[in-house]
Amino acid sequence: MIPTVTFHGAAGTVTGSCTLIRHDGGALLIDCGLFQGPKTVKELNYRDFPFDPGEPAALVLTHAHIDHSGLVPKLCRQGFKGRIHCTGGTRDLLTFMLPDSGFIQESEVQHLNHRNRQRGRAEVQPIYTRKDAEACLDQLEPGEYGAWIDVMPGVRIRFWDAGHLLGSASVEVKVAGDGGEQTLLFSGDLGPGDKPFHGLPEGPSDVDWVFCESTYGGTLRPPMDNEERRRHLGEEVAAALKAGGVLLIPVFAVERTQELLYDLARLMDDGALPRTDIFLDSPLAVNVTEVFRQHLPDINHAAVADPFDRPYFHPITAVENSKRLNRLASGAIIMAASGMCDAGRIRHHLKNHLWQRNATVLFVGYQAPGTLGRILTQGTSHVRIHGEEVEVHARIRTLDSYSGHADQAALLAWLAARGPIRNGIALMHGETAPRQALADALATRGLSVPVHQPELDETIVLRPGHAERKPADQPRLATVPEQDWHNVYAATILDLAETLRHADGDAQRLALLDRIATLLKPQAPTPAPPANP
Repeated sequence: MIPTVTFHGAAGTVTGSCTLIRHDGGALLIDCGLFQGPKTVKELNYRDFPFDPGEPAALVLTHAHIDHSGLVPKLCRQGFKGRIHCTGGTRDLLTFMLPDSGFIQESEVQHLNHRNRQRGRAEVQPIYTRKDAEACLDQLEPGEYGAWIDVMPGVRIRFWDAGHLLGSASVEVKVAGDGGEQTLLFSGDLGPGDKPFHGLPEGPSDVDWVFCESTYGGTLRPPMDNEERRRHLGEEVAAALKAGGVLLIPVFAVERTQELLYDLARLMDDGALPRTDIFLDSPLAVNVTEVFRQHLPDINHAAVADPFDRPYFHPITAVENSKRLNRLASGAIIMAASGMCDAGRIRHHLKNHLWQRNATVLFVGYQAPGTLGRILTQGTSHVRIHGEEVEVHARIRTLDSYSGHADQAALLAWLAARGPIRNGIALMHGETAPRQALADALATRGLSVPVHQPELDETIVLRPGHAERKPADQPRLATVPEQDWHNVYAATILDLAETLRHADGDAQRLALLDRIATLLKPQAPTPAPPANP
């Protein structure tokens, strides 16, 4: 048969990476990630896989981020029995990350079910449990960069350093089929280069097809080296401390946390910042930092001896110690997951500090549509956290220079180095606007191969010389929403509460509520006009 590629995630959206290759020897899955963002998108995590979980003979993971690996426990629980190929760094990170993800699923469902019982609603089950996550770890099969691995009959793979994360890889796939062997290259997530722990992303040249991420396909960042990035961070931290309140940094537990700890240590060691207590309030981030410590000989290009060992760094794991941080009023930095504020301990800290005018929230990474992080960066005045309304008076700041993704220029340079590309490029892992911007930029370079923008559950038949596109019979999402009814509902409740709060007395409030009730009543159909005699 002619090999096919079906995009079951990260198509028209950034998260949920999951791509299925079918060929003569069976099926191979590239990534199996969690969907993040609006609730309409996240609900895909609870649905059945759009393929038989027992069909793939093997799974290859590009890296450990949850939007690329977070549904692996569900896949294994529902019947996947094959090996999970990844780099050693990815294996070491997943040892902590997947059980932590399972714990989060259980905790969130426990909280939700408590509210459901109060409201007389049916209880729900977690996507998977910590036990499910721990059970799938035995299927991980670590491999080295640059070494060919036979993963199943008719398919071999090779890992290339993607420069995005400890253990991250682009995956070169050699697949047999009608017309001979074809070379497919999956970029995974590509790093921007010039980072404390990574150089430029690598990859092979002379390939048939490239499946490339496009997260920042429409962004051109000014050139910035490590020293300038640190200087910008120092300015933001100094301003936050001067404001007099606590500085909250929502962090991604893997890589972003360690980069920030590294740079904060340098700034404080050099006297650019006063030595300030830094509380790392995330059990996962604490464990991952230990993994980074073990891998420092391989990744610490700046050669700073153990940048994570400072007397003002305070790892927080116990819940009781996390709650004690509520007593902090000023002169401290709290780093807590999750980076998009859609789960984890950061939500408790935000509820405790967002209403304070001297507090600062510093975002240092991508915020998916519909997440609390995206809503805050868009300048909202009120949010709902754990079902409670919170006013936003804190300083909301964003620092994009810590992005772990290549911008448009870096993506174009990486793609140019992969040439010749014989048959085509598919742009994945990007929202609509940046993906189109990258496609337009590629078009101006006079490419002789087509550039595809696949939709969710679409299939491409990899015919030599061209690709035949087959849309999904029943797409799980017609479009990926910037926000969905859940966001609109929350915003409406907040606006209504604000309007009622400023109404002049109970009579006016009751009149407003009466008008709303009238608008919500079903309207009788308008009678049709009489027919002409």
